[in-house]
Amino acid sequence: MTAGPEHLTGGEAVVRALAAHGVTHAFGIPGTHNLEIYRHLTAHGIAHVAPRHEQGAGYAADAYARVTGTPGVAITTTGPALLNIAAAVGQAYSDSVPLLVVSPGMPLRHPSRATGLLHEMRSQTDALRGVAAFSHRVTSVAEIGAAVARAFTVFRTGRPRPAHIEVPLDLLGAPAPAGPALLAPPAAPPAPDASALAAAASLLASAERPALVLGGGARGAADLCLALAERLGAPVATTANGKAIVDERHPLSLGVSLHSPAVQKWLASRDVVLAVGTELAEADLWTELPPLQGALLRVDVDPEQMYGDHPADVPLVGDAEVALSGLLDALEGSARRTPVEEQSADAPAALRTARDDETRTRDALWRPYLDAIGTVLAPDAIVTSDSAQCCYYGALPHLRLGPRARYLHPTGFGTLGYALPAAIGAKTARPERQVVALSGDGGLQFSVQELATAAQSGLPLPVVVFDNAGYGEIRDEMNARGDAALAVDHARVDLPALARAYGGHGATARSPEELARLLEHAMTVPGPTLITVPEETA
Repeated sequence: MTAGPEHLTGGEAVVRALAAHGVTHAFGIPGTHNLEIYRHLTAHGIAHVAPRHEQGAGYAADAYARVTGTPGVAITTTGPALLNIAAAVGQAYSDSVPLLVVSPGMPLRHPSRATGLLHEMRSQTDALRGVAAFSHRVTSVAEIGAAVARAFTVFRTGRPRPAHIEVPLDLLGAPAPAGPALLAPPAAPPAPDASALAAAASLLASAERPALVLGGGARGAADLCLALAERLGAPVATTANGKAIVDERHPLSLGVSLHSPAVQKWLASRDVVLAVGTELAEADLWTELPPLQGALLRVDVDPEQMYGDHPADVPLVGDAEVALSGLLDALEGSARRTPVEEQSADAPAALRTARDDETRTRDALWRPYLDAIGTVLAPDAIVTSDSAQCCYYGALPHLRLGPRARYLHPTGFGTLGYALPAAIGAKTARPERQVVALSGDGGLQFSVQELATAAQSGLPLPVVVFDNAGYGEIRDEMNARGDAALAVDHARVDLPALARAYGGHGATARSPEELARLLEHAMTVPGPTLITVPEETA
């Protein structure tokens, strides 16, 4: 007599499916409706981190995914909790991060009219569908495994984007036939068309003025990016998400420079531009792409990128590692190009100097402090960043990092409050590495409650905050328009004292030397150390 199908509650079916896909950590907040999920986490070997707000859970899971290269998982309850995490889902969508959000939903037979059930809303799936790659409401316990496998298949086979799975309340706690555990099938990285590879290699071999532009989609092919740049003698510029894919101290590196008028002019004059893993969008470059005089070759796993605002002259649709490996093989017999001479205006050193000269007065505020941070960072340090002037004007172009380091920045969607919870997610993933959060006072206060989460973790976590008592970017924009400043000047908060109140440590740095000393100490003490840099002294 054969045994019948295994009966599981919907909550256990969710956790079993996550564990089967290798999930070892989840971020979230338990609530009345999701307790059946929480009940099974420990038994299935999934550790849990509890941020103080669902948006923080989403940012932490996002950073966990970026650092590990595996999907981040967040668990919410119904209604407001799911809407709280929606901003983080939108950020993950913008930055191509594999984030899975699991939530309960209204019961299967819940009437379409409102009944006043706790956390009731018209449609959770419609709400999340607007910011995620998909939102899947299951209709049976047996379907849960397939829904999770679907999410992991999407993460593995195309451009990674966030997904949401909703399990109706009446399925979570009632045992039902669950069926076998389903796994997302292994997927080979997609390869570009052979004729397109040959055409691209031919253009690169004959190029006199080649350039590489690297986005976040090139990160898995970092060694190949450098090998190709050196073979072509081609300077390399990156987007924010591509920061440090090629060592920013390498002679060919322009770093994050595509916003610079000097670099824009240089890029426009190239006879071949190879763009890898980037949308070439305004949010990638901080400006519009200049009209290119030469051929545009694009490598991207997303075919839609080839025919948008910047159509590729040669589209290489496929995985960056496969594509660049193919290009290097095809270039094997061609002559190596020598980089332009250092005294040339087109030399990377000259272009970096021109970039810095354009904003020297503005950036002088942050650069000495960023240099001090750089002296303390280990080669494999992780820096998390916020939508703050000290980050996008300061650290992105000026904090020079090597390829073993990571810089996590919320591009595109441009959310505030990312840096602190993202640092918690990164430190959870890689506790042995230095992790530093970099923020402004305005952005920090979107998620400042996560200092409590950091304190509870007991892991060393410096948080450096440049404090200009308000929203400095919007204040500057108002001033530039000739408008009176409105709602941008805030009473200064004693942020170090707040960190101490949450169970961490706090200090103020009034010089770069003091910041370096405080930061070095913060790497050795448990919990968060919040170090403010008042911008009037910077």
